[in-house]
Amino acid sequence: MESRTIRVGDTSLHVGVTGQGPDVVVLTGGPGCVQYLEQDGIAPLHHRAWYPEPRGVGRSGGGPHGMERAIADLEGIRAAVGIDTWIVVGHSWGCDLAVRYAVEHPEVVAAVVGVAGRGPQRDRTWSQAYEAGKATAPFVDVDWVPEVHAALSDSFTDWIHGPALWRGLADCAVPMHFIAAGDDIRPSWPLAQLAALVPRGRFSTVPGVPHDFWFTHPELWTKTVTAACIAAQGDRRP
Repeated sequence: MESRTIRVGDTSLHVGVTGQGPDVVVLTGGPGCVQYLEQDGIAPLHHRAWYPEPRGVGRSGGGPHGMERAIADLEGIRAAVGIDTWIVVGHSWGCDLAVRYAVEHPEVVAAVVGVAGRGPQRDRTWSQAYEAGKATAPFVDVDWVPEVHAALSDSFTDWIHGPALWRGLADCAVPMHFIAAGDDIRPSWPLAQLAALVPRGRFSTVPGVPHDFWFTHPELWTKTVTAACIAAQGDRRP
């Protein structure tokens, strides 16, 4: 894994990069978590994978920000390293950010691979199921910044309340593959709904794995994400 520092505006952002092949940018969860997926052992095979650490978190400068700024940072990184298009892989919150990125920048997002996201909703029954299952979920210790988490969470709420949300999703031609973790305490129905809504969506489930199966089942994570990225090559728009 090569470590780079990329300037976006007046802020220095950490980005890891590894591998060779079609470009993939990998987004972590939280929001506000460090870049916990930046590991050679779980990188998608046969691809060049980029791992930005979010603004205000870990090795990146800056502070609390909204989704608009997060997407602008991804665009700044993409332009700085000279990439025309890339596949966007997102885990958990990163899945939700990837979806918005694709809707707003379909010309640069070749495909979305969203793993174990929550979807654009704050449904009460979904939250109840999540809270009820917390005690049974495997514990994974990941550093995070509460202030960044709060700012991005508020921005997410504003986004899903926007009047153009569903129209933008229904019109987005970017291929999107949503992958649920079979033993996730987070209900997967929002991902299934997204897959049915977007014109080129698909939905699948990895059975018998928890939310953070990048940690508990690293080989299966690598296999799943690699296969989804390879399949995305055939899904690209003409």
